Amino acid sequence: MTTETLSFGADVSRLLDIVAHALYSNRDVFLRELVSNAADACDRLRYESITKPYLSVDDPALKIRIYRDPPSRVLTVVDNGIGMDREELIKNLGTIAWSGTAAVMEQLGQSASAQDKLSLIGQFGVGFYASFMVSTKVQVVSRKAGEDQAWVWESDGKTGFTVREASADESRQLIASRGTAINMTIDDNSSEYLLEEKLRQVIVQYSDHIDVPIYQGRGDGTDADNGAAQIPVNKASALWMRPKNDINEEQYIEFYHHIGHGMDKPMMTSHWRAEGKIEFTALLFVPTLRPWDLYDPSRKNATRLYVKRVFITDQCDGLMYPWLRFMRGVIDTEDLPLNISREMLQHNPVIQKIRTSVAKRILGDFDKLAQDNPVQYGAFWGQFGAVLKEGLYDAPEHRLDLLKVVHFYSTETDGGLVSLADYANRMKPGQEYIYYISGENIDNLRNSPQIEGFKARGIEVLLFTDTIDDFWLQSVLDYEGKAFKSVTKGDVNLSKFSSADKNDLQGDKSHEPAQNESLRRLLAIVQETLKEDIGEVRYSHRLTSSPACLVAADNEVDLRMERVLRVHQKYDTPSKRVLEINPDHALIKQMATLAQAGGTGEEMADAAHLLLDQARIIQGEPIPDPTDFARRLSYFMEKSLAA
Repeated sequence: MTTETLSFGADVSRLLDIVAHALYSNRDVFLRELVSNAADACDRLRYESITKPYLSVDDPALKIRIYRDPPSRVLTVVDNGIGMDREELIKNLGTIAWSGTAAVMEQLGQSASAQDKLSLIGQFGVGFYASFMVSTKVQVVSRKAGEDQAWVWESDGKTGFTVREASADESRQLIASRGTAINMTIDDNSSEYLLEEKLRQVIVQYSDHIDVPIYQGRGDGTDADNGAAQIPVNKASALWMRPKNDINEEQYIEFYHHIGHGMDKPMMTSHWRAEGKIEFTALLFVPTLRPWDLYDPSRKNATRLYVKRVFITDQCDGLMYPWLRFMRGVIDTEDLPLNISREMLQHNPVIQKIRTSVAKRILGDFDKLAQDNPVQYGAFWGQFGAVLKEGLYDAPEHRLDLLKVVHFYSTETDGGLVSLADYANRMKPGQEYIYYISGENIDNLRNSPQIEGFKARGIEVLLFTDTIDDFWLQSVLDYEGKAFKSVTKGDVNLSKFSSADKNDLQGDKSHEPAQNESLRRLLAIVQETLKEDIGEVRYSHRLTSSPACLVAADNEVDLRMERVLRVHQKYDTPSKRVLEINPDHALIKQMATLAQAGGTGEEMADAAHLLLDQARIIQGEPIPDPTDFARRLSYFMEKSLAA
């Protein structure tokens, strides 16, 4: 019998170290994870047997057995599920790099806290490695359904692992001619897991929802399986099919852990049965923490599809909208044939109707949560709001419901969020638009010069910080008849709104730039000086305390949108921006005086270029010529200090 010795992937070695040090305080988790994996193996066999009945004909009753052998200090978890062949043992138990875990572990780094590492274990469904928390050695015996040869995987969790063909005695550990047995040699600090009552307590607490019966037994045969007389430790019924009144919060949480392999508690639980033309039962959860790969383009939704309580797939792309891909849970219907192929599911009309119904229900739940518990909804929005807004762009059929639940930062709140309904209720009399500004940094947006005039008049401006905002705004033109308008695009006239600042003279016609010869002359000089860089120079209606700002012309791409397109779409035709200058600012007044006195030379040109570069810096745009900028700045500083 040939034994092959292999090394763990580098990521597994690091993960095993995390398991040993981060999960030690909650060692019960190891049994929950192993039982969960065993139940998944049974689910997969159940599905495969629909088209290949011979896979389970010898033992159709799926089950999980937990054996304990105190004299040998061996604890065994065995199932008669789908099983694994040699290649699957090496792939599933010897390396995790293929699952994407490696990249996130690199992000966590060595300084990650124990709690971060604890969450990592659950995020990636690598709970098998939790067995090393309580074991000095782990042996896995497995035979894939339909194959003759069983294989043994063995490791101490430190030096690598071995793979070899199983002997006849080792194969007899399996419940039937298929499945997997995990034999753990329990260490001296974990002797409690060799006690019947301790095992029963852990099973009931963490795995009562598993719809595969779990039996207890001893390796010496004194309480072996007695067929029908043996009573499962768990209830062995699908949790989602039970009445809601019969399920407590702890059971919901443990089921969430089972299907999501997470350590957090669900932020929201939604359990209902839909009746009508299409009937299905749904039990869905919103995680507290976002999955690590939430924005990975290759990420699939993780909602499980069952037909008549038979697991079909957990990768049905059409079952949930992409903007609900953070949801975890189960959808069970009787309106699909059991033998439907995974390839046919995505375009099946039943699946599409279920998806629409689920989305409508979940959006209604989000709206209720926002009304009943704004603080909790704010936490949800911080994790998943950007994803939910994708629906505004690609799901017009749900746009009205989505507009009820989307929230934004605003100039009227200090870190809080507002809904579009909140904004509409606070609009000024005569206000025609919903004003917004978009950018990467919330603090920079709050201090943007483009919103000074709005803040002075008490006009609320929404602050958009997610990249998706610039895209859904191309499709959603208004909310309840009020159009969205960027404060960094086009000209705005706020003169019809009174200002709280009594010193604001923009309503004084004698003060208008058109009535002032020096201001008219300055405008002409700046326009001529900057004609290669700027499409237009004009006096501003939106500035109150800053000397200048950049805005996009009405027919041009908005400022942030252009930056996004440059990064993601290789957009290489930048627009010439509009430079707005504030006639009330002391700097502009001084420049106007200099222009009136006949200043048209290099000093005026340098001042104009500095004004433009200042606006670029505030906007987060690069300065084309830093050397010239430094020269001009040094000249004016020297002149000012010498005065």
